[in-house]
Amino acid sequence: MNAPLEAGRFGSGQSVRRIEDPALIRGLGQYADDISLPGQTFLAFLRSPYAHANITSIDTAAAKAMPGVLAVYTGADLVAAGVKAMPAPSGFPRPDGKPGVSAPRRALADGRVRFVGEAVVAVVAESLDQARAAAEAVEVDYQELPAVVDAFAAMRPGAPQLCDEAPDNIAAAMRHGDAAATEAAFAGAAHRVSVDVDNQRLAPSPIEPRCINAAVGALGSADAGRLVVRLSSQMPTAVRGGLVDAIPGLSTEKVRVLVGDVGGGFGMKTGIYPEDIAVGFAALQIKRPVKWRADRLEEFLAAVHGRDVVSRAELALDAKGKVLALRVRGIANVGGYATGTGVAIQVLIGPWVSTSIYDIPVIDLHFSAVMTNTTPTGAYRGAGRPEAIYLTERLMDAASRKLGLDPAELRRRNMIRPDQMPYKNPMGQTYDSGAFEQILDQGLALADWSGFAARRAQSEARGKLRGRGIATFLEWTGGNVMEERVTVNVTADGFIELGSATQGMGQGIATSYAQLAVDVFGVSIDRIRVLQGDTDRLNGFGSAGSRSLFTGGSSVDVASRRTVDEAKNLAAEALEAPAADIEYREGRFKVAGTDLGIGLFELAARQPEARIHVDSTSSAGGPTWPNGCHVCEVELDRATGEVAVVAYASVNDIGRVVSPTIVRGQVDGGAVQGIGQALCERVAYDAETGQLQSASFMDYALPNVDGFLGFKTAFDTSVPCKTNRLGVKGVGELGTIGATPAVVNAVIDALDHAGLGAAAEAIQMPVTSERVWRALNLKTFDPSPFKL
Repeated sequence: MNAPLEAGRFGSGQSVRRIEDPALIRGLGQYADDISLPGQTFLAFLRSPYAHANITSIDTAAAKAMPGVLAVYTGADLVAAGVKAMPAPSGFPRPDGKPGVSAPRRALADGRVRFVGEAVVAVVAESLDQARAAAEAVEVDYQELPAVVDAFAAMRPGAPQLCDEAPDNIAAAMRHGDAAATEAAFAGAAHRVSVDVDNQRLAPSPIEPRCINAAVGALGSADAGRLVVRLSSQMPTAVRGGLVDAIPGLSTEKVRVLVGDVGGGFGMKTGIYPEDIAVGFAALQIKRPVKWRADRLEEFLAAVHGRDVVSRAELALDAKGKVLALRVRGIANVGGYATGTGVAIQVLIGPWVSTSIYDIPVIDLHFSAVMTNTTPTGAYRGAGRPEAIYLTERLMDAASRKLGLDPAELRRRNMIRPDQMPYKNPMGQTYDSGAFEQILDQGLALADWSGFAARRAQSEARGKLRGRGIATFLEWTGGNVMEERVTVNVTADGFIELGSATQGMGQGIATSYAQLAVDVFGVSIDRIRVLQGDTDRLNGFGSAGSRSLFTGGSSVDVASRRTVDEAKNLAAEALEAPAADIEYREGRFKVAGTDLGIGLFELAARQPEARIHVDSTSSAGGPTWPNGCHVCEVELDRATGEVAVVAYASVNDIGRVVSPTIVRGQVDGGAVQGIGQALCERVAYDAETGQLQSASFMDYALPNVDGFLGFKTAFDTSVPCKTNRLGVKGVGELGTIGATPAVVNAVIDALDHAGLGAAAEAIQMPVTSERVWRALNLKTFDPSPFKL
């Protein structure tokens, strides 16, 4: 159980040590790989060495004869057993009007592989070493096929075809807005600016890799005959549903999913993976526990990647800098198999926020999701919103340079005003609240915007180029699932247990829930326990899209208040007084005007089951729209091209703040990931062979703290959200969304100041030292990534 380092009535708004941490810092965490069961076996995958190939034969005889081997499975074996393919994207059309398509993705490839690292054979053995050795003994004959890793190349006639129903490899495409009105706005505009942008492919890289341990419950146990799955996931219920859909003979009642501690998710651990299906199937077949834990190479190869969309974005403006229209053509590389999530992120969710905090009247947004011989893409922190905001913020800076305006002033002229709320943007999304100019003013003050010239001069005196970038923006949160169920159990031994279907993954949500419960119950925070990650207890959407606090937290508040109301009725019976006369305060009921009373936990002990139980379901009224102003300053080294982030300030509107320490960590940690995309991270494939070239942390550069001076981070709590009872707004992805454009805009500003002018707009992410050095010393840039 969670036990805090300190007791006390630490309700919302107070900084408190996280209740999740004591067990973790003592090494008592329970991650999926920490659990080994009686009779434990281990599974290893043999993965495709080719990006695109037909499987002509598989010989498993040698592997089956090796010591300790219990089973060897191929894709054909699973198909023969009735294991179904994973769902293709639905609800998104192709350019020809037909439904979106993808090649069938199976737990193990059957007949054809479509990216390097796709699982082909699964081997189960008594030990991990035996399983790995046997997997290497399997002989697979492949007929290698031409591969394509570039989305633009994949759409051209004659390109290798990944799916029979998509000769152009376009899985789905959507166009939003009014193309004719947008064209008219551009035709009459005083100014037009355009940027070609590569939102490069990223590897989410949580510290804990994926792990799953599946077992059939033993006879006589509470789970007898059921498939019990322990894994690292953000969405336990979705995993259960995926297993039931794929494996014949399973039903919801026959599957239990348990999730313990999760060492980071960042969207990568949402939903079900092919490996999960293979492990569950194997456990059902051999009737023993089967565990698979990915190594880091497997995570680079086969866990979903994020981003990977190349866009041409354009703004039309009048003579005074008012934006008249936004036009974007985007080509998203969704990998070897198009998933519903991977497609939705690029063709729908990103466009929802494309106009951001700006009053832009008309849009023309056209996005295509294209299949290539690369790892499938999916959710990664921000999921579509970072891509869209990066485009808009790059355009705003490009426009400010063209018009000779301060970039903050151009943004100010285009911001939605508070008196326009609720505001419906051109994508039909309604903002309930926002004071964007107020946040801008605070951000400029925190960053000492007016003092930049002096700092630039100081940097130049040291031989450095200094640049300043800004991003003012919002994001959408919620996953469009607003309902959450919460259970409350007040126990006789003095604890209040909260059950939720949202999922902790390192973000500290249990602490925030406990603080909200303290607000209602008035007891010490060490009396609150938070239970998550068990589909036998509760089911729901899980945690993604920065939704946990405003949906789950609101439901915790509702359930807690309902529990107090129910307990008042019980106290009235116990004290033989009218319920209307019962008062509650800090864990005790009493009859108003008297000394007669009873403690909450004593009251629980008197109940037939020695507890007070409430099962509550409630809903938020809509998504939240957190927003912020992020300002970054960088220094460039002329001799080496090295980029250093030397100042970073942000003011963030996340509505009411429940856990100050946690939200600061979320914003700052998210910003570090955004800085990583801006400066160093990139998944790279060989263009000819489709081989992954960034398959380790020797080749995939994560951001580090060397020389980093830290953040100035502030919150404006004066604009509460109006769609949930707490007034909170999602916070988990805000920092990531703001950091990337702020950093890149700062680099471009420095290059512009060095005399490159508009040419500096051509630099692409990651803005590595090599790219900066070439720009400064050779005046050369990579060619435009937009190839239509």
